[in-house]
Amino acid sequence: MRLHTSRRGSTRAVLGATVAFAMIGLAGCAPGGTGPAPTGDTEVSTVLTDEEVVLTIADETGFPVTDALTEEFTRQYPNVTFEVTRDTFQNLTANAPRLLAGSNPPDLIRLPTIGDTVRDGLLANLDPYFEAYGWDSWPASQLAPMRMSDEGVRGSGSLYQLGLGYSVTGIFMNMEIASRLGITSTPSTMAEFEAMMATAKAAGELPIMAGDSDGVVNFVVQAAMNQFADQDEFLSWMFNEPGATYNTPGNVQGAELIRDWADKGYFPSDINAIDYFSFVTRFSEGEGLFTFNGNWAAAGYQDALGDDVTFFLVPPINEGDRHIAMGAGNSFSVAAGSDNINEIVYFLNWIHTDPAARQIIVDITGASPGGDPSLPLPEVAPGSLIERALEMSAQIGAENGQVDFMANTTAGIYAGSIIPESQLLVTSQITGREFVERVQAFYEQELGL
Repeated sequence: MRLHTSRRGSTRAVLGATVAFAMIGLAGCAPGGTGPAPTGDTEVSTVLTDEEVVLTIADETGFPVTDALTEEFTRQYPNVTFEVTRDTFQNLTANAPRLLAGSNPPDLIRLPTIGDTVRDGLLANLDPYFEAYGWDSWPASQLAPMRMSDEGVRGSGSLYQLGLGYSVTGIFMNMEIASRLGITSTPSTMAEFEAMMATAKAAGELPIMAGDSDGVVNFVVQAAMNQFADQDEFLSWMFNEPGATYNTPGNVQGAELIRDWADKGYFPSDINAIDYFSFVTRFSEGEGLFTFNGNWAAAGYQDALGDDVTFFLVPPINEGDRHIAMGAGNSFSVAAGSDNINEIVYFLNWIHTDPAARQIIVDITGASPGGDPSLPLPEVAPGSLIERALEMSAQIGAENGQVDFMANTTAGIYAGSIIPESQLLVTSQITGREFVERVQAFYEQELGL
């Protein structure tokens, strides 16, 4: 029997509290039950084998937490070793179906978008492990975006993913540059934020360090849209609900704001030649007053900039309004063709439950470790940027303001539409309306609407 959880009618409660800090008191029962077998004739076991086994992971470039987690797991369980391969987020997203359908698929793969891979039977259904490991003690909101129904709608249905940390995005500010510009606090409204960028531009400082050779300016584009869009409408589109559309007045208004920032020269002149690693490095070296990124970058920025950096949520249009931010589990899926499903799921459960693993998630990514909210939270240094990032995660959860990344909407939309269209948008070659219309047209084509 396959059980389903409905998202509609409780979007704000379900998706607003993905981060564990905000989940205390919000824990609910997500679907589990006997469910279908994960794949083939696999017999579910929660006991780790004592035989020698090598587990393979296909991960994205610039996500080092898997190295630390696998090293610690092998230290605790020497019979289990790992082989981790990496590729860019763009390439991994595009190539995932081919990798999963191959004769020797990775046991675990970083997979932001699950739609077609579920339909094609390429992912292991984790419902049996949900019951076996007792994941019903985890908040339903944490797992909802990693579910898919029989109708292909995310947010409900069977479980096909877990996260290696649960993230929230915001804005990092270089405090040394801010001090020179006379800026002494973080902005409380979008107007204040824009005024700070204008001040930076007038003084010869780069307002926003960003890159778009691999589409990561999406952090900025969606952050602007989030302030104008209806949250439920946006999520309906991301979850592929029938009748949902990207072409809404709020999304157009947000995209037009990005075009305005491009016209004013708030982005690097070489933005389309800058990838994720490069823009992180350049901000870490002191270039740019602001950069849009996730809490996973907090530890790296702290190492590079020390006390000269802070983190805050994207400010709302009106002072006092709740904050809206992208966030999600750093989602990984188990290949249906894996020969080591029990072992790799044991590893995933260990990440959420083992104190050392949970500490690694926080120390390296700054993200919440997720899992059962009754578990002790990892320690962080008082006053650190990671502590600040976790506070922002708690705030966005308490305000029910978390939405998924629009790059996760379909398997092909990131590489096929968001990247090329955003490259035109941030270099003032198309309008915000054209950007929205083009992305929606691609969405309809890909889903066969």
